[in-house]
Amino acid sequence: MATAPGKSFRKGLTILELTEMFPTEESAREWFESIIWANGRHCPHCGCTDTFENPKSEPSRPYRCKGCHQHFSVRLGTILEGSPLPFRKWVLAIYLHMTSLKGVSSMKLHRDIGVTQKTAWFMLQRIREAFKRDDDDNDPMGGPVEMDETWVGGRRKNMHRAERKKREGRGPVDMTAVVGAKDRTANEVRAKVVHSTDAATLVPFIERNAAHGATVYTDDAAAYSSLATMLNGFIHESVNHSAGEYVREMASTNGIESFWAVLKRAHKGVYHKFSVKHLQRYVTDFAGRHNVRTRDTIGQMEFIVAGMVGKRLTYAALKADNGLPSGARTQAT
Repeated sequence: MATAPGKSFRKGLTILELTEMFPTEESAREWFESIIWANGRHCPHCGCTDTFENPKSEPSRPYRCKGCHQHFSVRLGTILEGSPLPFRKWVLAIYLHMTSLKGVSSMKLHRDIGVTQKTAWFMLQRIREAFKRDDDDNDPMGGPVEMDETWVGGRRKNMHRAERKKREGRGPVDMTAVVGAKDRTANEVRAKVVHSTDAATLVPFIERNAAHGATVYTDDAAAYSSLATMLNGFIHESVNHSAGEYVREMASTNGIESFWAVLKRAHKGVYHKFSVKHLQRYVTDFAGRHNVRTRDTIGQMEFIVAGMVGKRLTYAALKADNGLPSGARTQAT
């Protein structure tokens, strides 16, 4: 089928093509090396480029540095560090995760690549880690920017009676707040778990993520009523959802709400539960995969591998990490 003029064409990758690309463990290792060491092989210990392949070394550490005399592999200093799994299994895990619009569950992954469910869960959390970026690394979005908040989590009516008794108050007290912004021009989404949805929380978020002078579209939630006075240098327009208004000329929040829809369908249909402890990891993952979805499949996979550098994640650190802003409202974990 011909591609419509002006539309980008994303080249997919079948499982058969994937297996032909990576017929051996060596071919998979060389692929990781070509991305992680795109500017040439270097020692992760000291950064020295004077290295050599030592046939007498252990297979897990095939290279040696002439500077610090230490052995190393391409796994060192990346998310793969400490993982005994073959590179081909990592290739398959990345492929399956990136080609599933709503993500892949650890139960499915463990069956598909032949690892335990615990290992599959840990692999997926490490892959999600590749999407993490510091706020300082993100340039402000030029806009127009749509901004909205949502609540993610289980419902009290679905909880065990003993758990329901612990929940008090009205509204989404059993859920966790997430705020998001979408740049219409760049089609980029950024989202963050927050402790509140008041103006004091939402205004700093948009100030960090929207460029000075950008147009910001929101709904008519009470927290946004003061944005016009609090957002200096921004143009603010809102649509009145409570009156059934969802689009008024260019003003709408349909784009960011579509992102929420995908996240929640994944929550209900694939994962069935996002623990509050790891909710930010899932939110970052869905935003990251949305932002690279126009790339070819192999390009998406390469993006993940490039993002693995400098982000080692141990199982102990993963289990201990809170992952939430201070005082965040939570559901049962």
